[in-house]
Amino acid sequence: MVLGRRLRDLRVAAGRSFEDAALLLDVAPLTIRRMELARGRWKLPYVKTLLDDYGVPEDEARTFIALVREANQPGWWHRYRDALPNWFSGYVSLEEAASLIRAYEPHYVPGLLQTEDYARSVLRRGVHDQAEEVERRVALRMERQRLLTGAEPPELWVVMDETVLRRPMVPREVLRAQVDRLIDLLDLPNVKLQIMPFEICAHEGMYGPFHIFRFPHEEISDVAYVENLVGAVYLDEYDDVTNFQAALDRMCTQALPVQRAEAFLTGIRKEL
Repeated sequence: MVLGRRLRDLRVAAGRSFEDAALLLDVAPLTIRRMELARGRWKLPYVKTLLDDYGVPEDEARTFIALVREANQPGWWHRYRDALPNWFSGYVSLEEAASLIRAYEPHYVPGLLQTEDYARSVLRRGVHDQAEEVERRVALRMERQRLLTGAEPPELWVVMDETVLRRPMVPREVLRAQVDRLIDLLDLPNVKLQIMPFEICAHEGMYGPFHIFRFPHEEISDVAYVENLVGAVYLDEYDDVTNFQAALDRMCTQALPVQRAEAFLTGIRKEL
């Protein structure tokens, strides 16, 4: 995504339009748009031709090409492609690159915070797949969680509805272990959890769950992610993402403060 923004800036600085660049490569203008939006793998001959036409110095072009080769390499999650929906691979990629992940979840504990048994129970109920495929998805989910304790982990800030902890979606012993896991995760400096209590009957998250990703590179705008029954929508237009951010900011003022999460979870744990 960073390289795509940089390629766009180089094109604009060189005074080239989408049509000019497309004519140079003998492709449709849509191909140039897709390259600048980082949608799909880049063809090195195309990049080299564009950099040369844009007047990029040789040293800078060599570095750019090296970065393109690196960016074209599939992520670690590629080996789970047999169990990974096409529309969700983008989510895992954004998750890996983000410095801040904010989320509202009204239905279940977010994947990055789930225990293995909780993940298995949820996937069995929500996805009518073969046991082998469920286990592949569980394995992917567990590997994603390494992100939280890695060398440069993102900040994860979740607002979770109290319903998540009350609905008998999973066996009681599984939920009990999951609550214990949430309490343990609160010790991580990069994890924040807020609970939206039952008494807050109306708030802006009632329409469904969503995630917002922020990245350490200024060239990349924030991205909002909204999942539905048949796929997902990725939004990066400023007005769209700002609406989600503002809604989540207001929800954070309604939810229990971060400092009260452990006490609330401990109370839930005693009831289980």
